Amino acid sequence: MRILGIDPGLRNLGWGVIDAEGNRMSHVANGVCHGTGETLAERLLALHSALTAVLAMYLPDQAAIEQTFVNKDGAGTLKLGQARGVAMLVPAQAGLPIGEYAPNQIKKTVVGVGHADKKQVDHMVRLQLPGAKVESPDAADALAIALCHAYLGRAGDKLAHAVGRAMVAPSTVKRGVA
Repeated sequence: MRILGIDPGLRNLGWGVIDAEGNRMSHVANGVCHGTGETLAERLLALHSALTAVLAMYLPDQAAIEQTFVNKDGAGTLKLGQARGVAMLVPAQAGLPIGEYAPNQIKKTVVGVGHADKKQVDHMVRLQLPGAKVESPDAADALAIALCHAYLGRAGDKLAHAVGRAMVAPSTVKRGVA
């Protein structure tokens, strides 16, 4: 399964692509999409175009994105939410399922501590993806989001599969065989 992790930002949107096969994770690529332009609309369009190019180049099967946390600056949170909307729109347009994860959940999954700092996240990403040349802290965060989805999304897939099997109509199940 190829996973695109996205760390939303209005000026710098980090992205990271990994391949997950069983318990093995491997780095594919990472980078930053820059929201360039004078107006908010121009920056959002630049993010959309750049992220669309990333999807076209790496053809992920799934995407994962960090949830927005609310901070003291309401206007800043709103602008980040608009960048996050673009970050969700692009994989949705490609028909990809999208996992959403809280920042503390990502850090706890990848680092083991929910309040890890950026240096700890970067270090653990590099340990879990040996040989990866991480472009920036935003790209490291995006790779962490992809890793989190690989670990937690797989558990969700197993649960969905189990529920699906449990929902099989009794008349189609032979005794002792599901």
